[in-house]
Formats: sequence, structure tokens, C-alpha cells
Amino acid sequence: MSDIFQEVDEEVRREQLQKLWARYQNFVYAGLFLILAGVGGYRAYEWYETKRAAETGAAFEAAQTLDQEGKAAEAESAYAKVAADGTASYRDLARVRQAAELAQRDSKLGIAAYEKIADDRSVDPAWRELAGLRAGSLYIDASSFNEARSRLEPLASEGRPYRSTARELLALGAWRSGDTAGAKRWFDLIVTDIQTPPATRSRIEMLSALVAAGT
Repeated sequence: MSDIFQEVDEEVRREQLQKLWARYQNFVYAGLFLILAGVGGYRAYEWYETKRAAETGAAFEAAQTLDQEGKAAEAESAYAKVAADGTASYRDLARVRQAAELAQRDSKLGIAAYEKIADDRSVDPAWRELAGLRAGSLYIDASSFNEARSRLEPLASEGRPYRSTARELLALGAWRSGDTAGAKRWFDLIVTDIQTPPATRSRIEMLSALVAAGT
């Protein structure tokens, strides 16, 4: 007798499951479709980004080749294209290289390009600081020490990654502009910073000796 009741219970459960399936099967299928579509979409995006990165890398290498061959105008144009259309990992680098090409042709254009990068908060901080250094260096070459100082002094503060280079440029700029006291102040900061690279320290010691000798 118990077997009959068990069979009835199983039949009732089966009918309930069939009703539930009939009622919710479209939702189940829709959920599965969304999962598969999501996975497929991610895979497609991943493939596209990999392909785009490879194409951008090849374009950047082509620009470097033009640069090495002395084809400055073509290299500048190629870097500009990578900066505009390339993947994020290459765009900032291409902008810096393009600015370098501009600087070789016209220092004012180079300064403008570097300052645009340095002031662009969408650019990686490391590239922004490097662009600021380059702009400051060009200002010093152009005997515009006040402009160089406004660009370099923030980069020379404690904890900044390129502070030694910024301080060295400031010391050189101060010396060239006749500001001996300012040059000595930067000498001291460089020499007393234990993280100053040995090569920078050696150059500053030589420059300090020249200043002391009144050269």
C-alpha cells in the first residue's frame, strides 16, 4: 500500500515540476543566453584588444624606424597617429616621442607639446613628470630660467620620482642665469639626498667646483 502512495507522490511532484518548467523555461533560456552572450562578448573584446595592441605596437615600431632613419617629419606624423588612434599603453609614449620630434624642429613647438602632456591629467603621472622635465630643460636652453623654474620646482620636491634630475636642471639653470646662491642651494639638496644617483652627484660636484672657482 505504501508503494502506491509513494508512486502517487512521485507523480504529483513530476507534474508540479513540469508545470514549473513550462512556466519558467523561457526565463531559464534567457538567463543561459545572457551568460553565453556575456562570455562570448568578453572573448570577442579580449581578442579585439589583443589585435589592436599588436597593430599599435607595429605602428609604434614603424615610427621608431623612421626616427632612426632620420625621417623626422614622417616619424612625427607616425607618432601623432599612434597617439591619436593607438591603445592606452602606447598613446602617452607616442605623445612624448612626438613632442621630442617637434622639439628638434622647433624648441617652442616642443615646449608647447611637452607642457600639454604635463598638464593633461588623463596622462599617466610618470609621463606627465617626464614631459615637465623635458619642457623645463628646453626652457633652460632657451635662457628662460623663470619659466623653467616654475615648471621644474614642483618636480624637485621630496618624494617626487625625478627630483634628482629636476634639481640638477635647476642648479644648471640658476648657474647659467647668474644666480650663484640659487645654484648652491640646489647643490646642497642634491648632495645631501642619499638617493641621488652617483652619476648626478658626480656632475653636480664638478659644477659646484666650477662655481666655487668663479668660472
